[in-house]
Amino acid sequence: MKSGYAIWFLLLMLLPGMAKAQDITVKTDYPEVVRSGQQFQVSWTVNSGDGEFVAPSFSGFYKLMGPQTSYSSSTQIINGKISRETSYSYIYYLQAIKEGKYVIPPASVVIKNKAYSSDSLRIEVIGNNAVSQRNAQAPGKNNIEPQEVPENEIFLGFTVDKREAYVGESIVATLKLYTRVDLSGISEIKLPGFEGLLRTDLNTPPLTSLKRENINGTIYGTGVVQQFLLYPQLPGEITIDPVQITVLIQKKSGNTDPFFGDFFSTFTTVPQAVVSKAITLKVNPLPGTKPQDFSGIVGKAGISASLTRDSVNVNDAVNLRFVVSGSGNLKLANAPKLKLQADLESYDPKITDDLKNGINGTTGQKTFDYLLIPRHYGEFTIPPVSYSYFNVATKQYDRLTTPELHFYARRGTEQSQGTGATVYGGVSKEEVKYLGKDIRFIKNDSGLLRATGNYISSKRSFYSAYIFALALFIGVLTVRREHIRRNADLTSVKNRKAAKVAGKRLKVAGMFLKNGPADKFYEEILKAIWGYLSDKLNIPVSDLTRINAVDALRGRGIAEEEINNLISILDTCEFTRFAPSSSEGEAAKIYDGASRFIKTVENAIG
Repeated sequence: MKSGYAIWFLLLMLLPGMAKAQDITVKTDYPEVVRSGQQFQVSWTVNSGDGEFVAPSFSGFYKLMGPQTSYSSSTQIINGKISRETSYSYIYYLQAIKEGKYVIPPASVVIKNKAYSSDSLRIEVIGNNAVSQRNAQAPGKNNIEPQEVPENEIFLGFTVDKREAYVGESIVATLKLYTRVDLSGISEIKLPGFEGLLRTDLNTPPLTSLKRENINGTIYGTGVVQQFLLYPQLPGEITIDPVQITVLIQKKSGNTDPFFGDFFSTFTTVPQAVVSKAITLKVNPLPGTKPQDFSGIVGKAGISASLTRDSVNVNDAVNLRFVVSGSGNLKLANAPKLKLQADLESYDPKITDDLKNGINGTTGQKTFDYLLIPRHYGEFTIPPVSYSYFNVATKQYDRLTTPELHFYARRGTEQSQGTGATVYGGVSKEEVKYLGKDIRFIKNDSGLLRATGNYISSKRSFYSAYIFALALFIGVLTVRREHIRRNADLTSVKNRKAAKVAGKRLKVAGMFLKNGPADKFYEEILKAIWGYLSDKLNIPVSDLTRINAVDALRGRGIAEEEINNLISILDTCEFTRFAPSSSEGEAAKIYDGASRFIKTVENAIG
């Protein structure tokens, strides 16, 4: 009985694997390009051997041999589940006869009166003596003798998916290697500076094998070395300098043995420099007049707005979140511009992004979180926010609008019980407190009374102390009222503390300058400068641009030399942040220049 249960148990365990085996697939493997007269093999692999294999007709080719059948099987046990994979391969050896493009019909396998077919085979046969007439050739010379590695045996292609684009529109650049010699690897890649472009490296699989391609009648082994995502930043013609890579070519040492061939030969690797051609791009400016609410996005975008809570206590924070999603240069998307009522305090947004780069551009979303603090109880309204972007498909500006949002600021628990304080504009006002009983019993006894001849009010020191205390109270009250008045004006507070806040950010940048990473250093320098200009010039960060910042500095009497130094620092930080290539000495100069600029403005404006 026990053995019978064991057999049933094994059958039940094998059922999933048996069910899985019912998914029949027929896969093919063949070369896409061959030469006239060349011998090659094609194969079909079926994950079941219970049927009858039906080979197609090999019209246009001469069948040398086949089919050769091979069998393989594997069994896996994962978490108690048994899976079994079986495959049968049918191999045919063919010979190309005549040039042309041929289509071999699908092969099929018949299992239980049901036919399963493969894909068609598309094979191109090129002439045996074809001469390459391609335009792309390696332009540079190298240290390898011409007779050892002919100039047309290996070259580097650097292409873009479009030669003309708008400012901010994504361009995909592909670096591809073509070779007819045996390579053992790539030792070095020298990329250009990509001036006028923001470059993002796309995730490219390592080049471990080459694919056969027909390039103007010549078969090359090809492979993609690297792909880039480029965003033009300036209108006009932009030239991308050539890319240079160093490949390692396998070179045979000694002569071929007449009996054993190259079996006992040794091979060495020889470096070979390969250079691509330069690329010229035509970058068009965005048409028409940009809307005032232009976000800087070029592509396709959408926006949503939400509040974390619909009711809060006075002086408690509520989070206003904007999510910008779509495709395009979302990395450079500006924060939405808010127009809030005076008694709703807001701070600069916290920006996070979840972006993915691919051959279709940058996709994902960018989040802006605003911290809002109501300073008065009642209902607050967040007006609709407009957000425009340039639609590349329609070549016009599209405007997005968020819905109107509402939340209620209530008095806190303590205020509702009459035991706390409500804050209006930063000034605390306490309500009247009930202190026990309001009627006292009349005291009947006269108590202990003593006559005295000296009264404190009759002394001169009493009046002196009274006058001093009164003057001290008036002085403290005046200072306190002035302090409250100055702090009530948030703009003036930010103006006075601008240098202090910028100094803290520069201190953080100094830490990154010593310990790295470099991109964090340039990011903190930009935050320090833009934050300082916003606070000092009384311009919100959302409205602050390089143009209005320069105009405001000139209006405040800042020297033109200092303004040019500021522009140079901003340009260096922005380009180096996305394409790091600066040295430690240059970074130290940028740090000193930023500190000197802030000190100069403080001395001039105060």
